[in-house]
Amino acid sequence: MTINLPIKLSHLPNSLPLDGAVRIELVEEVLIFRASSLVQGRIEALLIKQKESALTSDEEKELDEYEELDDYLSFVNRVIKNSSLTQN
Repeated sequence: MTINLPIKLSHLPNSLPLDGAVRIELVEEVLIFRASSLVQGRIEALLIKQKESALTSDEEKELDEYEELDDYLSFVNRVIKNSSLTQN
C-alpha cells in the first residue's frame, strides 16, 4: 500500500532534539506518535511567554514549526488509525 502524505515538512525546529523527540504509545491496539515530554515542555514555555509578552521572530518561527510538526503527527496518526479500522 502506498500512502502519499499531503503535508510536507521542509525542516524541523532547531530546538527539536534528534533523539527522544517523539514517543510511541499503544492506544486500543494502534500505535500513536506523540511529542515527547521534553518537546511538550518547550512548546508550553513558548505559549506561556507568548501570553505574557511578545515572542521574538525566532521564537514565533519555532512555535510555527512545532505546530506544523504536530499537524504532521496528527495526520500520520489518523492514517494509521484509519488503516487499522479498514483491516478489521
